[in-house]
Amino acid sequence: MQNTSLSVGDPIEGRCTKCRKNTSHIIITLDEEAPGKVECQTCSRQHKYRPPTVAKKAAVRKTAKPKDADRKEWESLRADMENTKAKTYSMTDTYKINALIDHPSFGLGIVQRIIGSQKVEILFEEGRKTMRCQ
Repeated sequence: MQNTSLSVGDPIEGRCTKCRKNTSHIIITLDEEAPGKVECQTCSRQHKYRPPTVAKKAAVRKTAKPKDADRKEWESLRADMENTKAKTYSMTDTYKINALIDHPSFGLGIVQRIIGSQKVEILFEEGRKTMRCQ
């Protein structure tokens, strides 16, 4: 690998604050073998050297999918569920383990565990949800 030294007048890639993007620059001054002041080739503005920015990866949004274990557990419990015995979900109610819940968005579910004094974990067809309760 070859070690190249920079000198005044050399082209260099950098971030221009006026253009707000990575552009080609010309080195005007050097500070201890690093570019000090540069001139943008696009807008001709002189400014302190700023290294080029690296493009960020786009965020990948994951959709919640039920785990295989949750799906199998749901299918095995579904046969014993009776819609008529389900209690309509309300944040102001209290629930016990194995209680059958009818939620307006998630449908039928079974209380799996009680988390603290105001939350329960319910197994729905689309996966486990932590819900608020009294």
